[in-house]
Amino acid sequence: MAEDLCFFNKDTLIIKPPKKSPKLLRMTVLVFAMVCGVYICLICLKQISIHTKAKFENFWVVERPSDDHSIQIPQSSTFIGDKNSCYVNGFNMKEIPNVHYPKPRTFSRAECSNNPVRFFAIVSIQRSGSGWFETLLNSHINVSSNGEIFNVYDRRKNISSIVKTLDKIYNLDWFSSASKNECSAAVGFKWMLNQGLMEHHKEIVDYFKNRDVSTIFLFRRNLLRRMVSVLANSYDREARVLNGTHKSHVHSTDEAEMLSKYKPTINATTLITDLQQVEKTVAKALEYFNSTRHIILYYEDLIKNRTKTEDILEFLKLPHMDLASRQVKIHKGELSIHIKNWDDVNKTLKGTSYEHFLQADY
Repeated sequence: MAEDLCFFNKDTLIIKPPKKSPKLLRMTVLVFAMVCGVYICLICLKQISIHTKAKFENFWVVERPSDDHSIQIPQSSTFIGDKNSCYVNGFNMKEIPNVHYPKPRTFSRAECSNNPVRFFAIVSIQRSGSGWFETLLNSHINVSSNGEIFNVYDRRKNISSIVKTLDKIYNLDWFSSASKNECSAAVGFKWMLNQGLMEHHKEIVDYFKNRDVSTIFLFRRNLLRRMVSVLANSYDREARVLNGTHKSHVHSTDEAEMLSKYKPTINATTLITDLQQVEKTVAKALEYFNSTRHIILYYEDLIKNRTKTEDILEFLKLPHMDLASRQVKIHKGELSIHIKNWDDVNKTLKGTSYEHFLQADY
């Protein structure tokens, strides 16, 4: 043994280290590989556990209990996430307006029964261009906007009557000249702020969110021009200038010119207060319905830039097509030719935040 460990070479003593056993080295490598393998398996099992929990435990139900209110999703769909961030087949459900498959009680949708329908409501105030806008929407072959339904008091006298009316509209059982019936891809109506909408806003917001109703806000930027329209329309209700018939909207330039001859007198004393009140009402409506899926539009913007209609169709997820309205504008040109006491109005608004209302906006 001593001969293996050392030997003499002239004057130098050389000591050899003992040889390592190859078995010990193999055992060390094997143990290290086993430890790494166990660690990797534990990590994989943890990942699978998290994925399974997200996939099978934290899903939320998209389909409603009632057949009439259901949103149909293919049975093979994969749901991952929770109700605040749910993905169905890779799509974020919060970014997609839900579709519906109504089953009307009054008729059969026939071959269109499998065509999805989206719900909307045009929220506005009187004389803000909502009539013109609705005829624009209804020129789309797949849109049914059923007019100012809640102008009848009995339909809005309490929240129960409101919900009953809404259910009838969105079940396609409401008939009007605009109804496309079987093959509607979007159905809705006009709703003015003073027609029960503000009084019952909490319940209506809940209804809109539960039924996935998209809100289209439509207002006017120039509230002075709107005031002229309100006063002129109120006058015509009594005067009935057009052959003894009151018309809020016209379809010919001759009728528009006849109605525009009347020049209302505006109360300059309360003018600024009146404008502020309208602004507050609009702001409050936007606050109340902010949690709904919505888009905000202004009449002037739509008039000046017709490509804005593409934003509306995109919002409703409808096929793009050219939209047109037969309605003719009544009060054209400078406001000074439409207001009887223009000097008083001009003096009142000069130097205020409303001065820009005095200028022509389109």
